[in-house]
Amino acid sequence: MLAQIILFDGFDLLDALAPYEVLGAGGYVAGGALQVEFASFEGARDVRSGINGLKIPATAAIEPRQADFMIVPGAAGPVSGDAPESIPSLLSRAVSSGLPDVLHQAMAKPGLTMGTVCGGSVLLGMAGLLKGRHATTNHLGLDALAATGAHPVAARIVDDGNLVTAAGVTSGLDLGVYLIERHLGPRIAHAVEAMFQFERRGTVWRAQGPEPRPW
Repeated sequence: MLAQIILFDGFDLLDALAPYEVLGAGGYVAGGALQVEFASFEGARDVRSGINGLKIPATAAIEPRQADFMIVPGAAGPVSGDAPESIPSLLSRAVSSGLPDVLHQAMAKPGLTMGTVCGGSVLLGMAGLLKGRHATTNHLGLDALAATGAHPVAARIVDDGNLVTAAGVTSGLDLGVYLIERHLGPRIAHAVEAMFQFERRGTVWRAQGPEPRPW
């Protein structure tokens, strides 16, 4: 299996690096069952992250036909305003590229799981890909997520079938462990948790079971 972590200019470092390292560890523990790479719409290039501008090399182009997982991070910068390096501006520029078309192809591919961390779900929503879908994001972006037609859920991880979204920045660790558990099994996930001395937090939200009554 192949997991691609999608990079775009201004991406948040931890959003991308946390699932990259966790999924890579899962692939190693599973005997090479999962390979992980950084990819960008433009192909192999150095991609500038947000705030401090640290560059990470994308080694491949986004390939929906080859990938089994894609993880879209959020952006890093001021959370509001229209300054060029604000999160809304960074996400808007990513959406204005050819990235949405490729992500649409990916979400339409049977068997591919799309994951997001933090504002990555808002990026998908701005691209028109989350209408009617349950998703989460950083608590500061839940209203922006709702404005895209998604059904925001205030949970750390939301599993909506081929779409699995994670909330704030550090939840990228939880996303990676959950995807390993879901696709490679709990023993592999537990081995990764032991390796990282980290335990996935919270209950994964799914649209299953009875509706809870209000408190």
